[in-house]
Amino acid sequence: MARRSIVVRAEREPKFKCRVVRRCAVCGRKHGYMRDFDMCRICFREAAHEGHIPGVKKSSW
Repeated sequence: MARRSIVVRAEREPKFKCRVVRRCAVCGRKHGYMRDFDMCRICFREAAHEGHIPGVKKSSW
């Protein structure tokens, strides 16, 4: 979990548009972020396994 102060700082409007920091909406993590789902890879995996994301299922071959 990211510290609350870091999450709040990331939510503010940046001085320049290239400084936008995208963070996971669930845990606040910035690395491994997936824009399509607005969450990090870890939270995405947990949500997909629980069936909270429609149209996503675990692949197996």
